[in-house]
Amino acid sequence: MKYFNQTLNNFWYAKHSQIYPELNKLCNEGLISCEVEITGTIQEKKRYTITEAGKADLMNWLSKDEPLDPTPKDKFRLRIYFCENYTTAEMKDMFLSEQSKHFEKLKNLEKNMAEFQELPKPGTSAFGDYLILRSAIMRENMTLDWITESLELLEV
Repeated sequence: MKYFNQTLNNFWYAKHSQIYPELNKLCNEGLISCEVEITGTIQEKKRYTITEAGKADLMNWLSKDEPLDPTPKDKFRLRIYFCENYTTAEMKDMFLSEQSKHFEKLKNLEKNMAEFQELPKPGTSAFGDYLILRSAIMRENMTLDWITESLELLEV
């Protein structure tokens, strides 16, 4: 789970309550196997492994050219859409709060990026991680640019 939260979460958000039912489904379909390990005195740890059928299914999925997903939901932007319900001061406060959150997120992403000593070789999983992390940093910078511009427009 820690790996998911540090890597995949940069582009794919999922709650624990979504992940484990999906893992059970994949087990039932024979796409992954599950081995229970005992850690400590009574604690169980499940280790999931992809099966040959799972590898074939994954390769089939990886080769598909998918249409774009719908625009993701964004509660902050939805609130801004209804800006007639806020005073200018309230709008500024909203943007400043959002700016703070995105600065913090950007700082964490840049900390993760600093772990790369050099550009990973194409075709490696590290290269994929690097590309996704770079995309997440660019997304946060773009959002911060938009927030800065919006705050400037509120001053007009």
